[in-house]
Amino acid sequence: MSIFFEELDFRPTSMGVLTLRRRRKPGTDVDVYEIKLGDEFLMSSAFTAAEIALADIGLSSLSQDPLPRGKLDVVVGGLGLGYTAQAVLTNQRVGSLIVVDALHEVIEWHQAALIPVGRELSADPRCRLVHGDFFTMATSADGSFDPAAPGRRFDAVLVDIDHAPDKLLHPSHAVLYTAAGLRRLADHLKPGGVFALWSNDPPEPVFQALLGSVFGAVQAHVVSFENLGGDDEVSNTVYVGTKQAPAA
Repeated sequence: MSIFFEELDFRPTSMGVLTLRRRRKPGTDVDVYEIKLGDEFLMSSAFTAAEIALADIGLSSLSQDPLPRGKLDVVVGGLGLGYTAQAVLTNQRVGSLIVVDALHEVIEWHQAALIPVGRELSADPRCRLVHGDFFTMATSADGSFDPAAPGRRFDAVLVDIDHAPDKLLHPSHAVLYTAAGLRRLADHLKPGGVFALWSNDPPEPVFQALLGSVFGAVQAHVVSFENLGGDDEVSNTVYVGTKQAPAA
């Protein structure tokens, strides 16, 4: 097989055929890693700015009051190529990270270092990769992100799974994007904790208002970056809702 394109793994899953491939960026010695589900691109290492921004914006939205090193507890929904998780771990205030993914195959790719970031994530003692349905964990009455500690609460929940709140990878995900689903997710946060959500689309006023009805304090951050050709900019959105502390 040409060194310019290689299919690293190919797995049938309940959601469709999952493919991991590597290709050489033309005119460079840079390898681009891509995950596809059927004919749809899920992730590409050619575009990592928004995944990193999800972590940076989400964690910077937490209170900046002095915290001992390694005290923040964080959940990432959606492992993908691992760039959000990697960015979380660069923050020295983070003490633990749980990354939830519905596709065990993607977790295996990281653990086997087929994906470059996987070696780093697997070696960090703060990071745990959990196979499970993020949406069930987030919204069911007895759901928990930490199978070893039901009822555990977190400082931040950062999510990059669907393309946008109204462009879902699977219809079962829709429950999260309702007032009831968001309230359930908020129950997993400590007071002052944040929920941050990546979207491929521009800020959507209706969804922003829905977030506000649950979290109170809400912001929509537009993240711009160059497209693959480097001749134009594209933008994504990171929504952030902050859980209000109970009134004294």
